[in-house]
Amino acid sequence: MFWLIARKQSEEDWVRHTLAVRNQLANVLILVQRTETGQRGYLLTDRDVYLEPYNAAVGELRSAIDETAKLVSDNPRQRKAVEELRPLIARKLKELRATIDERRAGRFDAALAIVDTDQGLRLMDAIRSNISSMQAEEDRLLADREQRASTFGMLLQIGAASAFLLICVVGALVGYFTRRSFSELTAARDQLVITNEELLAQVSQREQVESQLRQAQKMEAVGQLTGGIAHDFNNMLGVIAGSLDLMQRRIKKGDFGVERFMEAAHQATSRAATLTHRLLAFARQQPLAPEPINANEMIAGMSDLLRSTLGEQIHIETALAAGLWPTHADAHQLESAVLNIAINARDALPDGGKLTIETSNAYLDDAYCKQHGEIEPGQFVLVAVSDTGTGMPPDIAARVFDPFFTTKPPGKGTGLGLSQVYGFIKQSRGHIKIYSEVGAGTTVKIYLPRLHGEQESIARAVPTVAQTGNARETILVVEDDPLMRQLSTNALRELGYSVLHSANATDALAILDATPGIRLLFTGVVMPEVNGKKLADEALRRRPELKVLFTTGYTPNAVVHGGVLDPGVNFLSKPFTLDQLAAKVRTLLDG
Repeated sequence: MFWLIARKQSEEDWVRHTLAVRNQLANVLILVQRTETGQRGYLLTDRDVYLEPYNAAVGELRSAIDETAKLVSDNPRQRKAVEELRPLIARKLKELRATIDERRAGRFDAALAIVDTDQGLRLMDAIRSNISSMQAEEDRLLADREQRASTFGMLLQIGAASAFLLICVVGALVGYFTRRSFSELTAARDQLVITNEELLAQVSQREQVESQLRQAQKMEAVGQLTGGIAHDFNNMLGVIAGSLDLMQRRIKKGDFGVERFMEAAHQATSRAATLTHRLLAFARQQPLAPEPINANEMIAGMSDLLRSTLGEQIHIETALAAGLWPTHADAHQLESAVLNIAINARDALPDGGKLTIETSNAYLDDAYCKQHGEIEPGQFVLVAVSDTGTGMPPDIAARVFDPFFTTKPPGKGTGLGLSQVYGFIKQSRGHIKIYSEVGAGTTVKIYLPRLHGEQESIARAVPTVAQTGNARETILVVEDDPLMRQLSTNALRELGYSVLHSANATDALAILDATPGIRLLFTGVVMPEVNGKKLADEALRRRPELKVLFTTGYTPNAVVHGGVLDPGVNFLSKPFTLDQLAAKVRTLLDG
């Protein structure tokens, strides 16, 4: 249909073209005749007014002949005829010009003599003959083109009717196949519903099996963790219980040389406290005191400690990035994490080697974070510790953060160092990744969130020797556990302070109102009825100048949220030593 429309349009254009050629040929003939008419009127009257048609026609003839040649440029015969017409018209105009010039010069007889030669007549006849033959050729072309236009018009009508019939047939076929496809689709949908129900049943069964597997894995992990804790605590409790029994027997005999038993019990207690702190770190429940940190300054400040810890056979290199972003973390725990990783690297370098500590700015994108859970995309500060040691196979590297898992010989490692690092990094909203290859070494990468805004300078307190107090300084101890309350009271009195004590918040507030000289409230956080935080708030409302020191062994509580101490909270974690208690109390009272 489109082709037929295009052909019909083309033939109609050629018909219009032929008519245009005919009109142009007629115009040329008229212009030639007007020149002859103007010449005759001037010869007879000798009046210039009769020359106006002549002059106008002469001016138009050249462009008229050019336009004719342009219109017939597609037809070789007509082009040849136009080329023959040009000299005829030129000679005719020359003859007319000669007669006009003679008449204008007053030689009328000479002008008539030129006319009497009949040259102009012959030229005019030749021009008419030429134009007539060209018009005849155009009439022939016009008839042919009108015939073709009519033929294509008829074919167009036939094509339109055929297209309409074809559309009807196609529509009927489409309707038929659509109904059949819809029936097939309905059947496929029903089959899909049945298949989907079967798939859901399989998925449910698989999820149930996976849940059982995960539960079994959890129980295995809990069993491993419980076994490790029981093993270590049994050893430490055995030392403590045995030391106490031996001391009791010696004292009953009047022998007071029990210092070595006391030292053994003290060491076992310290190990138990360290184990507890590491377990809390792994569980991401240790109380953290984050602050702005420049990792470059921290690594530089640790250089002496690392060299003395790792030994001379290990060469330490640092690559500290310029323009490193600040981060926000517990500085002591971060130093401990780097030291733990460095000690593990030392054990992988029995014959010496190189340890490299690097810092840089890093960005963890969406693709990476989707592959590693519990981490959000963003900007991080990277601290990487690499060694040239023995490396680890993939199955060992996958378990290095598990508690109580160690590749070291018995007595050489607890299996809690890297698990403590892992818990600290996760609690700080960071990310840790280990890369290792047997024979090529190991790299541990720590990512900590970037601290936005200006970094405040943090002045580290210089450790000082713990000082004792005096009887004029009164401390109120509030603890619901009788043994812990008695121990805290005796410890503070041993340090020289005057001590009052209470088992609950109600009695504590009564003592506070009755004793104006109390300078420090030393309270547990988790207590029945009224917890330590509410007690402290009420005490500070009554005595704004009062100092408050919290203590607890249970981390998620009223003063620790998200593993981070609330701002302005002074905290001492249980169990604590006498020296730790003395230093903390003295710092608060002197501050």
